[in-house]
Amino acid sequence: MPETVIEQDFSNKRFDELQNALNSGMFVHVRQILMDMPACDVALLLESSPYKSRQVLWQLVDHDDQGDILEELSEDVQKSIVKQMQAHQLAAATEGMDTDDLTDVLRTLPDSIYRQVLGAMDAQDRSRVEAAMAYDEDSAGSIMNTDTVTLRPDVNLDVVMRYLRLKGELPEATDMLYVVDKEDKLLGGVTLSALITTNPIMTVSQIMDRTIEAIPATMDETEVAQQFERHDWLSAPVINKDGELLGRITIDDVVDIIREEAEHSMMSLAGLDDEEDTFAPVVKSTRKRSLWLGINLLTALAAVAVSNLFEPILAQMAILAILNTLVPSMGGIAGNQTLTLIIRGMALGHVGDRNRRWLIGKELAIGALNGLLWALILSVVVGFWQQDVKLGLVIAFAMLANMTAAGLSGALIPLTLKRLKIDPALAGGVVLTTITDVVGIFAFLGTATLVYGA
Repeated sequence: MPETVIEQDFSNKRFDELQNALNSGMFVHVRQILMDMPACDVALLLESSPYKSRQVLWQLVDHDDQGDILEELSEDVQKSIVKQMQAHQLAAATEGMDTDDLTDVLRTLPDSIYRQVLGAMDAQDRSRVEAAMAYDEDSAGSIMNTDTVTLRPDVNLDVVMRYLRLKGELPEATDMLYVVDKEDKLLGGVTLSALITTNPIMTVSQIMDRTIEAIPATMDETEVAQQFERHDWLSAPVINKDGELLGRITIDDVVDIIREEAEHSMMSLAGLDDEEDTFAPVVKSTRKRSLWLGINLLTALAAVAVSNLFEPILAQMAILAILNTLVPSMGGIAGNQTLTLIIRGMALGHVGDRNRRWLIGKELAIGALNGLLWALILSVVVGFWQQDVKLGLVIAFAMLANMTAAGLSGALIPLTLKRLKIDPALAGGVVLTTITDVVGIFAFLGTATLVYGA
């Protein structure tokens, strides 16, 4: 922990020094500082800088470092920087970049610019990109790397060792070499530990693991992350429908997926893009947020419209206007508890067709029991407070009805949205809030109207 604090303080001091030098116009000094910083720190600096400062800093970054820095940037910041680069500059910056990172960059480009960049690449890089771009975004094929080391089953280990020494280095995060036949179909794998601890006169086929699981190139990246978590993999081979080895996915790619999923869930609750740039220009940020605010306004107007239906009873009894927010608020909290739990279960692969009915029944029962508990408590409190037993019973019934509806809605909404191919994390909260507000207000004021005869 102390080392982490020291490193953080050092980074903050370096950032402050760089910002002061930039404000003073000491561009040569800024360039030297940037050259001495690792790519991840430069990326953090760019993401933490206002838009105009970011533009200047990027111009001062050494061209040889631009590719490594682009890999570390969030998508929104990456887009803003790529916009100011010429096609030949982008091609040079992305040379040698991992295939998955390269495709991420190129997918953000307009088609005309994308083709220019592709044309400026060498044949090998172009081939890698075209192979990865053939797969849907967020699929295993789009996030895999093609830097795999393959072996033939009939070769002895001594030859393999000599080949690796001649090669000089292995791709990053290599823990296994893959065994393929003459048609490049995956047969198995040999771990590095088995390779260096086994008698060198043995052949690859004698020590290879034939049970390794391969990932289909069409598998969704979320499912890929679940597979890595379940099996504690460091890497996994990716194959096409014919069983041919295409590449591999490594744990660092999966960490990125997990982080992105977490950011997506958190930001979606506020109606924001998970790659939202904190320091984006004012107009751009306003435009992105306005749509969601408009949707929320429409849902709020729906609740107001329901309240307006009961204007006579509200005019007759002012206390109803005071208590009117209580029932929808409790229903919203209860519903969001269920909604969050279901969305988490779906993300982890725990919720599916096999158990959805049981889960819906469970959440309905929880909603009803919680509704009964708080209905009893609230009826006693309101009854004594207002010296009105009927009002206590009215709010008790409304609480029971809305809490039950909240539990049911919290379970049904994400499952339904998923079937409609709508992101539950993005739209679930708005739909749930609308339901709990409308049901809560209608149950409370509607029952009050019947009881008091307004």
